[in-house]
Amino acid sequence: MTRSARAAAVTSVLARTYPDAHCELDYSNPLELLIATILSAQCTDVRVNLVTKPLFRVCRIAADYVALPVEQLEELIHSAGFYRAKAKNIRACCAALVERHGGEVPRTMEALTALAGVGRKTANVVLGTAFAINVGVVVDTHVQRLSTRLGLTKQTAPEKIEQDLIKLIPRAQWTVFSHWLIWHGRRRCTARKPACDACELSSLCPSAA
Repeated sequence: MTRSARAAAVTSVLARTYPDAHCELDYSNPLELLIATILSAQCTDVRVNLVTKPLFRVCRIAADYVALPVEQLEELIHSAGFYRAKAKNIRACCAALVERHGGEVPRTMEALTALAGVGRKTANVVLGTAFAINVGVVVDTHVQRLSTRLGLTKQTAPEKIEQDLIKLIPRAQWTVFSHWLIWHGRRRCTARKPACDACELSSLCPSAA
């Protein structure tokens, strides 16, 4: 099977298996998704959602993060890990939003990645999920692991994996494809013990045991 044929077959199976796949970070607007995604670095979505519930009650707009004393912000996000660096990035990011974008989250890759704490992965999450703008494919640890196991890429760097996936997946599905792989990675193809015997993709996967 060619790589493109496998990608098409994988996409078809995942679409049927996870018709309700979505971003599992809790948010109600683009700013909340941006902050939650910054906090998600080296942290689970479950933990981030616990952290952001009280955080979003205190900070509702970008200016609130700038006005909040850094010690209070650090206390609110402490359990998400790397809280000092994340607090610094969040405050700098929100200051830039206020100064350059009228407090609104921008809708371009260039503007987003110019913000503190925002790399291409975070920008892809915000653009694809909050704005339904498919600029690229989110490559987190699940997407990286599964795209390799499924034989969709031989690359190891997230940026290069993304370029391979962009060539294989229709643009309209770039955002949802990453959701499908993330859901599958959490529910079937885990890092330590993939459930190959129960996996919907086992017949298509060159790594299936």
